[in-house]
Amino acid sequence: MTNLALHTAVLEELYELYNRRHFVHPDPLEFLYDYNDIRDREIVGLIASALAYGRVAQILRSIRDVLDRIGPPVAFVTGRTSAQIRRALAGFKHRWTTGEDVARLLAGARHATEEYGSLEACFLAGFGDDDETVLPALSRFVGELTSAGRGSTNGLLPDPARGSACKRLHLFLRWMVRQDEVDPGGWCRVPPAKLVVPLDAHMHTIARGLGFTQRRQPDLRAAFDVTAAFRQINPKDPVKYDFALTRVGIRTEMNVRGLVGSRVA
Repeated sequence: MTNLALHTAVLEELYELYNRRHFVHPDPLEFLYDYNDIRDREIVGLIASALAYGRVAQILRSIRDVLDRIGPPVAFVTGRTSAQIRRALAGFKHRWTTGEDVARLLAGARHATEEYGSLEACFLAGFGDDDETVLPALSRFVGELTSAGRGSTNGLLPDPARGSACKRLHLFLRWMVRQDEVDPGGWCRVPPAKLVVPLDAHMHTIARGLGFTQRRQPDLRAAFDVTAAFRQINPKDPVKYDFALTRVGIRTEMNVRGLVGSRVA
């Protein structure tokens, strides 16, 4: 069996076994399931992905805190002034992220929603059918959310143009663009084929073990390497296996390298 066929078989097996809703908890993705309105869901996804760093229990508590403070997301974002948004988030803290940071993020979401009608429409304004990946549109999207001091500081919205792998932003796009039992989707005009793998240290370790990248740091170039490898396996949906692979290490019975080795044997 060729390496490509072997990796495909392993990844498909993991996808079939673990890409299921009951394996989602604990994951910030779970908050998106409570919102059927796409405009609400995209704001919740932006909040949840922005705070998706640190210990998972703390992440879930922080996201719940923000959502409890704001209530219906679109109504809150479009119906509050910047000062009112700041007051609603006063005293919030998630590691080094403050209520002021989240307030600026939501003010940026308000700007994008009022200017374009939704976060999706804002993203699509920078998206070109000829773009190889979502990266150019993502860079413009971040610029819109942070323009004129409206957006967030403290790295909640890193600029992909600076070489960051932007794991949390690509995670947000995975949630909003893909649709299966785990990813709820809702953004129907962005092809999943253009997505980039949300690369963190954990996924980087897995990808190096599978031979998908030789880069020692989980930077943007490594993310492109890993995405290109997944694209060889599934050109239309290179991020399909992200959730199942991130269960490795969370669920101790799973070991991708061991599974690959058993297939070789």
